[in-house]
This record gives sequence, structure tokens and C-alpha cells, in this order.
Amino acid sequence: MYNRLDQEEQHEDDAQKDKYLTFALGDEEYGIEIAHVTEIIGIQSITEVPQLPEFMMGIINLRGKIIPVMDVRLRFRKRFRDYNDRTCIIVINIKELSIGLIVDRVAEVISIPRSDIVPPPDMKQEGSRYIQGIGKVGEQVKLLLDCDELLNYYEVESLHEAGQHNTGG
Repeated sequence: MYNRLDQEEQHEDDAQKDKYLTFALGDEEYGIEIAHVTEIIGIQSITEVPQLPEFMMGIINLRGKIIPVMDVRLRFRKRFRDYNDRTCIIVINIKELSIGLIVDRVAEVISIPRSDIVPPPDMKQEGSRYIQGIGKVGEQVKLLLDCDELLNYYEVESLHEAGQHNTGG
């Protein structure tokens, strides 16, 4: 038996189903499930934290909440690019951790039906584990990220520890 709250949650789930926030790294277009996205903010001052992996740029203070930020270019072993006015931080929730993803630019939210998503080719390359599927959008393709693969267990643990040290906790 549904109550009204269950129906509202179901409606919210349906509204987010098959929706992806698209963003660019250079000429490549990526998508991330909108359900993972908390907000999009402009690039801001990042405090470096010692001994984080090189793709982790440090932490930001977002309205009193300490959030680690990852440069997605570096995570995917691409060349670093200077940040500019198009550079954004996509704040997402993965594994009970809020994390900021630094991307070259955010494009739009689009719907990609499951029928237009194919599995990525099995390339046995390091970066391919981050791709959950390939969305066909007209003549273009969007590489759909698997948020849970962006950080492994040890990386999540080290970020939890870094956040605790920097919040005095």
C-alpha cells in the first residue's frame, strides 16, 4: 500500500530516470546520472591536502561543509588544463561521501533511454572501468560514468580521514 510520501518519492525517482547531466573534458562528452548530482558550482579556491592522490586537488568549503575535489581530467590520465570561467565543479554523492568533480564545462541535462545505452567495449584499459555505458544521442555518443568506480574503497577511506582532520573531527 502506497502512502502519499511513497508516491512523491516514486515520482521523483521517475523524474530522474534516464536523465544525465552532460559535461565536457576537451572534445569528449560525458554523462553522469542526475540522481548522483547534488549541485553545480563554479571553480573556487581549493585547499591542498598533503598525501592525497595526484588527481585529488584538495578540499573546498561549501557553505560550511568540507568537500574533497577531484580533477576528472587527471583521474582519466589526461593532461592538466588550466581552469577558466567555464570550469565547473559538479558536486555528487558517492559511497556516502560528497565529492566535487572538476570538469572543463557543464553542458545540459538530457534524457537517454535505456534502449539507447550500450555497454562499453571491453578494452581492458585503466580508464574504461569508469565508463558504465555509452549513450547514443542522435549522431553523438556520451560516455556515461559509473560514479561508484570513480573512487575505490581505500581512496574513500583516505578522503573520510582527510575531511575529519580538516574539520577538527
